[in-house]
Amino acid sequence: MNHAAAVGGPADPDVLAHVQLLLDSFASRLGRELIERAGGPAEQAERLFQAAFVVVSHGIEADPLLSYGNARALTLWEMTWAELIRTPSRLTAEPVHRDERALLLARTRADGFVDDYSGVRISKTGRRFQIEEAIVWNLTDAAGNHRGQAATFGRWTPLPSAG
Repeated sequence: MNHAAAVGGPADPDVLAHVQLLLDSFASRLGRELIERAGGPAEQAERLFQAAFVVVSHGIEADPLLSYGNARALTLWEMTWAELIRTPSRLTAEPVHRDERALLLARTRADGFVDDYSGVRISKTGRRFQIEEAIVWNLTDAAGNHRGQAATFGRWTPLPSAG
């Protein structure tokens, strides 16, 4: 699956703008780039979508909806792009792990980023996995407005089902 198939084409201005927000916020918070920033926004969007690590984000709604997931995220959570962007981000964690997730997001909101998170997540079909060494960061636009949060991680381990 390529980026064009997942999001309606590399010229989608909303997706290109969101990828730039993800990349700019990461660089601003962590002092390094998430991916190589060569090429224009469309090339960077494709590079992020095809990255070997997971990148996922959510917005600022009262019950934040996922706003981005690259190919690895879509595969891991077993969702299409259309499903992902309609999913409340809290549903990526089992109910028993949602309080821990809420504390992580509050810590990220206060500190700007967290670079040592590990936790259990669950796919759409109920497959459980442990994410390790995740980085979670705040998304802030050029005017300084909070626009959500994002996470990236390259390591995860499948877990037995909770049943």
